[in-house]
Amino acid sequence: MMSNTKQKILDVSLDLFSRKGFSAVSIRDICAQVMIKESSVYYHFKNKQAIFDELLYHFEQVATDMMVRLEQSLSVQSCSMEKPFYQTVCDTFFESYFMDDFCNKIMRLLLIEQFGNSEVQKIYDRWMVAEPLEFQSKVFGTLMEIGIIPKSDSGYLAVKYYAPIYFFAQRWLFSGELSEEQKNSFRNAAYQHIEKFFAEMEVA
Repeated sequence: MMSNTKQKILDVSLDLFSRKGFSAVSIRDICAQVMIKESSVYYHFKNKQAIFDELLYHFEQVATDMMVRLEQSLSVQSCSMEKPFYQTVCDTFFESYFMDDFCNKIMRLLLIEQFGNSEVQKIYDRWMVAEPLEFQSKVFGTLMEIGIIPKSDSGYLAVKYYAPIYFFAQRWLFSGELSEEQKNSFRNAAYQHIEKFFAEMEVA
């Protein structure tokens, strides 16, 4: 079980990293916020990089779990364009991922650090772009198989569906402090896009 001090170091570090970037934050900055001596940090972590690595490790566990839950919702539910299925997807992806406090801060951190760290860039690309697109492609492929939407290129539909959502997330969820007002702006834009997207599919 993780000690309270270790968890507080992780929480404070993530908050500082997500606002200032990894390089701009020192161990001394972290200690000042946690209100501990530097030696106490080194009892739990070898160095600042070790804190960063543990945060990323935990994030990848959370993100992997999210994708597993999405895959399960796709396989166990009757796949249709009715609200319950897509509500499950959106609640999981929007509410429990993009707008989750921990995940949101990690993605802000990844967004900052990707420009100077190729490994971080790969992590950012995987969890912000590649994994969501792959899942959405599977969803559209399944919808085509059961005749809910017309036959088309599922990969292209995934991009067409996800690109505005990614844009709305960048505009409202990953710029400035995350507030309820920003969350609601994202929700309104994202759900309007989803409704129009499927309405156009029905017309086609």
